[in-house]
Amino acid sequence: QVQLVESGGDSVQSGGSLRLSCAYSGYHYSSYCMAWFRQAPGKGREGVASIDSDGSPTYADSVKGRFSVSRDNTKKTLYLQMTNLKPDDTGMYYCAADRASGCSGDIRDTDFTYWGTGTQVTVVS
Repeated sequence: QVQLVESGGDSVQSGGSLRLSCAYSGYHYSSYCMAWFRQAPGKGREGVASIDSDGSPTYADSVKGRFSVSRDNTKKTLYLQMTNLKPDDTGMYYCAADRASGCSGDIRDTDFTYWGTGTQVTVVS
């Protein structure tokens, strides 16, 4: 059984940085496409970044140049380094795992099978 547990969310000032982590338990981590999603209050879930099994990342246009996704297959941990944070980055951040090794070009929540329960990021101006 796969379980995902996010951590690292906090309240920060605009322009600040945070690093989110997602601990994965179960098998096949190194073979799966992994991703980060976020959901702001009253809005739908948005794909932020994905990374496939060989470490190739994809980013939403809204975070390109500010966010960096990485994975440590030994530690079975997914990371999201967020810099130059803006109030629009506020939301609950979720990590997700797809049983495919390659991520699709679009970061679609319907592609992902396993989900964490989220960590809250709040950016104040």
